[in-house]
Amino acid sequence: METKLYVIPGSHPVRAVRGMLEHKRIPYKRVDLMPVVSRGVLKALRFPGVTVPSIRIDGRKITGSREISKALDEIRPEPALFPADPERRAAVEEAELWGEKELSDATRRIFWNAIKRDKDPLRTYVGDAKLGVPVGLAVATAAPIVAAEVRIHGIDDERVRDDLAGFPSYLDRIDAWIADGLLGGDEPNAADFQIAAGVGLAMTLQDLRPVIAARPAGKHSKRFVPDYPGDVPPVLPREWLQPLQREADLSGQA
Repeated sequence: METKLYVIPGSHPVRAVRGMLEHKRIPYKRVDLMPVVSRGVLKALRFPGVTVPSIRIDGRKITGSREISKALDEIRPEPALFPADPERRAAVEEAELWGEKELSDATRRIFWNAIKRDKDPLRTYVGDAKLGVPVGLAVATAAPIVAAEVRIHGIDDERVRDDLAGFPSYLDRIDAWIADGLLGGDEPNAADFQIAAGVGLAMTLQDLRPVIAARPAGKHSKRFVPDYPGDVPPVLPREWLQPLQREADLSGQA
């Protein structure tokens, strides 16, 4: 079964799908793409969408982490990414959707707002990716790509400040799912990989990492995406981080 995964280095939905493929022991070839430029490449290759992750597997072209997770269970049922029990499956699907939409979008906006302030950390997300250009050159010429990502995702300071204010509630929800056993069980599910990857990207920001790492959500992320690349030094305004700091202070007093 020939499998080719189209990725952008550092992408959290990509990292989720990579975890699923590795969990199912499906070997794959990785095709590294540059942000924004990837849209034209995937369109030219006639994928159903222009975002990553996109995968060519078993003669099928699929775009989107949730679409891929379901297809992987069809192609290789074991180990399953979704429980057989209908109610439990519905709960996993709901958590996976929340991870792909709400958590993923908020984390993405925070990340690109931070990178807009300091582009140099982009080099720390490349890892062993083969982009066709030297990493230094890619980072030096990244300003138009960063600006395009900010525009595509509708990122502005007010929205990111709201995302940061809401982040403690995201962590509370993940911690509750872990306590309930929906996440972090002996048998990983699609929501485990989806949510762990979103939290993993958040923890690459030093502004957020101390608040997340000691929580169940942070430990869960480290279990499922232990090798998440990237490191962004503190760049966000201190006043934006006050809700997170209050959460950390309360946790320390508990």
